[in-house]
Amino acid sequence: MHLAINGWFWDQPATGSGQTVRHLVPALIRQESALEISLVVPAWITSEGINGPLPERVRLFPVPCRPGNLGKLWFEQSTFPRICGQLGADLAHVPYFASPLRPIVPTLVTIHDLIPMVLPRYRAGVWVRLYTSLVASAASFARLVLTDSEASKRDILAHLSLPGPRVRVIYLAPAPHFRPIEDPSALEAIRRKYDLPESFVLWLSGFDARKNARALLHAYTWVYDALGDDYPLVMAGNLPVRDSSFSPDPRRIAAELGVDDAVRFPGWVDEVDKPALYSAATVFVFPSRYEGFGLPILEAMACGTPVVTSNTTSLPELAGVAAFQIDPDDPRRLGAAIIALCTQEDLHAEMRQKGLAQAAQFTWEKTAGETLAAYRLVLGS
Repeated sequence: MHLAINGWFWDQPATGSGQTVRHLVPALIRQESALEISLVVPAWITSEGINGPLPERVRLFPVPCRPGNLGKLWFEQSTFPRICGQLGADLAHVPYFASPLRPIVPTLVTIHDLIPMVLPRYRAGVWVRLYTSLVASAASFARLVLTDSEASKRDILAHLSLPGPRVRVIYLAPAPHFRPIEDPSALEAIRRKYDLPESFVLWLSGFDARKNARALLHAYTWVYDALGDDYPLVMAGNLPVRDSSFSPDPRRIAAELGVDDAVRFPGWVDEVDKPALYSAATVFVFPSRYEGFGLPILEAMACGTPVVTSNTTSLPELAGVAAFQIDPDDPRRLGAAIIALCTQEDLHAEMRQKGLAQAAQFTWEKTAGETLAAYRLVLGS
């Protein structure tokens, strides 16, 4: 089987689409000895710029491409399908919401979520609306649509009007390096690097409106009253460049609520540091209002950190009974769950073990096996 993959995000491992293709490609190769992969990428991505060697039977195929939105659009709609035909690929996979309107070989597309179609404030601007309309139309020409959760599948069926059998759910997984870090020197090093206390509650996310930082900061008015300075809130991630309704500045909100002394902002966290950061945290909190998958809660569980999350969209599918699931509009209950996990050792230990067991159900080997089954289905049809 000769598979061509759109590798636009290959050199962007900080994005969900970049993580997907980076972990899926080697897992596919490990599972299928007859598989060859051509990774079609823009010309600025070279093998020398990628950490570590490419897996065997994977060939990087750089093609000329202009940067920017129009260059990306041309790559997706013209260059990639044309190269698939020239390479004689048996099928093509676009691992994000951008399949071509005129595919030349049988094509699958992975749609992680429909945020621009479901959340109105995420489709502001003419370019976003036009692009979303284009890729939404193009999805109907894909032989099969893969998605990350049953929640995303429901959105796809509702908004793209695709028949149910054309949409298949395949869960993603945390990367293998997400595991409990118990070496005291490694934990102390991560605390020094990011100026962290011995015990803390962790947020590791973006700060756009759907991530729901305001609710967590509101919840911390109760946490701070109950626990004082013993368990500060560490809000890691790049802070908004500009304070707006779309990306409200959490520093302003914390000051308005009177909890700014209880909150720390270490900034961007390197990917290699995340397992130790999760492991050092007492609790991980992820109160998002909308997620197509919600990978951070699985990463935290895989590191042995109890999780408090929302009871919305895909998050209950991932959390199961292994996390507190709270209404994202109920900051008082959100705060109560955090206080309970910080103060009740037996509960903390129980949720740690449940989280480890839950995360172990999601692996890239399983994801790759189900993806290969989808490829065979398309080829067989």
